[in-house]
Amino acid sequence: MGLFRNRPPTPPPAPPKQNGQGQRPATTPHVSSTAATSPPTSKPAPAPAVPHAVPGYAPPPEFRVVREQVQQFLVKEVKASNDVHDPEEMKRLIEPIFSRALADANLVVSRIEREQMIALIMADILGYGPIQPLLDRDDISEVMVNGPSQVYIEQKGHLVLTDVKFIDNDHVLRIIERIVAPLGRRIDESSPMVDARLPDGSRVNAIIPPLALGGPSITIRKFKKDSLKVDDLIRFGSMTPEFAQFLKAAVHSGLNIIISGGTGSGKTTLLNVLSSFIPEDERILTIEDAAELQLQQPHVVRLESRPANIEGKGRIGIRELVVNSLRMRPDRIVVGECRGGETLDMLQAMNTGHDGSLTTVHSNGARDTLSRLETLVLMAGMELPLRAIRQQIASAIDVIVHQDRMRDGTRKVTQCSEVLGMEGETIVMQDIFRFDQTGIDEDGKILGELRPTGLRPRVNERIEQSGIHLPPSVFGLKDADNWYDNAR
Repeated sequence: MGLFRNRPPTPPPAPPKQNGQGQRPATTPHVSSTAATSPPTSKPAPAPAVPHAVPGYAPPPEFRVVREQVQQFLVKEVKASNDVHDPEEMKRLIEPIFSRALADANLVVSRIEREQMIALIMADILGYGPIQPLLDRDDISEVMVNGPSQVYIEQKGHLVLTDVKFIDNDHVLRIIERIVAPLGRRIDESSPMVDARLPDGSRVNAIIPPLALGGPSITIRKFKKDSLKVDDLIRFGSMTPEFAQFLKAAVHSGLNIIISGGTGSGKTTLLNVLSSFIPEDERILTIEDAAELQLQQPHVVRLESRPANIEGKGRIGIRELVVNSLRMRPDRIVVGECRGGETLDMLQAMNTGHDGSLTTVHSNGARDTLSRLETLVLMAGMELPLRAIRQQIASAIDVIVHQDRMRDGTRKVTQCSEVLGMEGETIVMQDIFRFDQTGIDEDGKILGELRPTGLRPRVNERIEQSGIHLPPSVFGLKDADNWYDNAR
């Protein structure tokens, strides 16, 4: 870089004056990592944020030595640095040693680049390095690090390449270790994959070489600071008010509900919304691989699986937690996702008096969810006949809600079906709501609406037994005569 040159050691430069000249210059790369596009809000001002470097700024090779000298100083000589969380206080702490490190490295820097270097160091100390500005933005739903030189984001349902870069593979590894260390988890060559979460509940998956050939990879699925409510999903067009009314009644009356969908279709968000309908006087147990659910009820017990330790021992999986939860006097069991043998235990819990259970399953549709459940039950290692498995599924599950991620990036409920029972060797289902696509507008946005099929669901009898009476219009019936004619 032209801003650097070797020279004899000189006294450290004077600290920059706060005259606004260090303001970030305009940039035109793919996507800025600043929060300039975030809408204004009337909420109280948040705590001071970690300073952000200019997007795409790449420090010279000598910066590595400077950064290490500052970090070693903090570790060895400032023992209380771990308790320093205020960015301004941290900046005052590191500026003298930073100036000394620049002089030791024989580097001349402009005032602007000095600020960028300090911002990078502080992001490494107080945050998650170069991706911290992306995590601070509310308009980004996912951050994907593909090695040190490529960072993508998901914004409004679309993938966008950013200009954010790490220094090298070791830099990415340090950020991964910072994420997983507080959770008691580890990542190394013997255990090169890990699932974790950030303090705000955002889901993290990391995988490193030798499995990741292009360098360490991080995938962070962010969660909004304020969890979405059912009114938000209605406003986004993910569901209709009538369907939301049905879901609220179904959860309140204790129906067992499966939420199905593909990766990134919004299953966990919908599970959060459904769980908000559970009455506050019930005891709820949540079981997850990485704790993501944000229940607001007062009586919630949160359980999280645990991976094996460095000796390969001590693993506690979802299945063991489901079995244990039955001894904890639950009114409701909410499992973040069924993906293995725990499905059998979940079905047995639903069939033994634990009504109102909720969980999610990866599948391509409501009917496909039944086949997926059969496969997951077989993974439990029990040699059950297929008919017995189907009988368990038919008697345990009441409603399947399927959500899709559409081609335009939006997430919508596309199908809601009830399980009626068995006829011969087949599980009988009936659609209650289906998404009717009417076209695509000039911007590529999918047009359509979730509509009732006009059939009175059998589960409505249980809803009425719980004291909730839904109007016939919720199911597409215009008057009470059609309502009762349809019930015969």
